[in-house]
Amino acid sequence: MTVNENLFKDKQDRLLSIYYTAGYPTLDSTINIAEELEKSGADFLEIGFPYSDPVADGPVIQNSSEIALKNGMNLTLLFEQLKELRSRVTIPVFLMGYCNPVLQYGVENFCKSCAEVGVNGVIIPDLPMYEYEDLYQETFLQYGISNIFLVTPQTSTDRIHKIDKLSNSFIYLLSSNATTGKNLEVGESSTAYFQRLKDMNLNNPLVIGFGISNSKTFRQATDYAKGAIIGTAFVKLLAEEDYLSKIKSFIADIKS
Repeated sequence: MTVNENLFKDKQDRLLSIYYTAGYPTLDSTINIAEELEKSGADFLEIGFPYSDPVADGPVIQNSSEIALKNGMNLTLLFEQLKELRSRVTIPVFLMGYCNPVLQYGVENFCKSCAEVGVNGVIIPDLPMYEYEDLYQETFLQYGISNIFLVTPQTSTDRIHKIDKLSNSFIYLLSSNATTGKNLEVGESSTAYFQRLKDMNLNNPLVIGFGISNSKTFRQATDYAKGAIIGTAFVKLLAEEDYLSKIKSFIADIKS
């Protein structure tokens, strides 16, 4: 079964993805959070692997990445922890992070490790499309790992069609060119942007991220896309005491 079939088989719209950073708030919290998110109704997950220079992230996720690194999180340890993943979590799981740690780990080793622990795909914002296509696509396909591409308001129509052709899961539609954590403001320009992508009738579903933080922005985003991703608002929750017990109501509030 492909990732796409798995992700959209039983539910056609308003999919909710949650992003959080591996190793935050504690080194051993990653799987417990994933399990609780699935129980609470998240449709798929993005687990971030921390990096010292997360340029696309706002201060909340940057801080979580910094703490995770101080806690001792790295890709080797993350894959060790994720050996438990598929005995406890059934929904699709994607890893998200930057190119440098993947190159240090080794691209083939990275794809192989993803496949071994049951990760469905990866989101690497600073991996150039031409580099993926020329150097790594064959390896990703060999191990059955989807590479998720990002689209911004400035992405050309030709490039979007190229991304669609190279994709086999979903396309990550950035709500704006801002860093993560900026609130989504759905005005005329963003509405036109979302509608333009929706009207292209691409082969791969669209999922909107950056600025989704509550039920209102989640619903606005999913009027135009199959799903939406919440990161900063959830990472803030993880800084609170007894955060695991609060996940259920957090998800219920978003989906209400």
